[in-house]
Amino acid sequence: MGLGGCIILIAVGAILTFATDWDMQGVNLDLVGVIFMVVGLIGIATFSSIARRRRVVMPPSTPVVEEQPHHHHTQDGYHNGYGA
Repeated sequence: MGLGGCIILIAVGAILTFATDWDMQGVNLDLVGVIFMVVGLIGIATFSSIARRRRVVMPPSTPVVEEQPHHHHTQDGYHNGYGA
């Protein structure tokens, strides 16, 4: 059951507890609603603890820079690479 299912359980439990006035023989709908809400809260707590454990913190990797031998060319107007 994911996070959405837990939220639905809490919503259905709240509706059964606070928004209905149905009377069923042998069933206390207020108690059923409270049980749904408690189960939904336990599910959210379990889901969040599992999600927190799955999150792996990777240290930032430093890029490896390889030094290439480079030739120093200057372009000063007299030696612009087209001759001596």
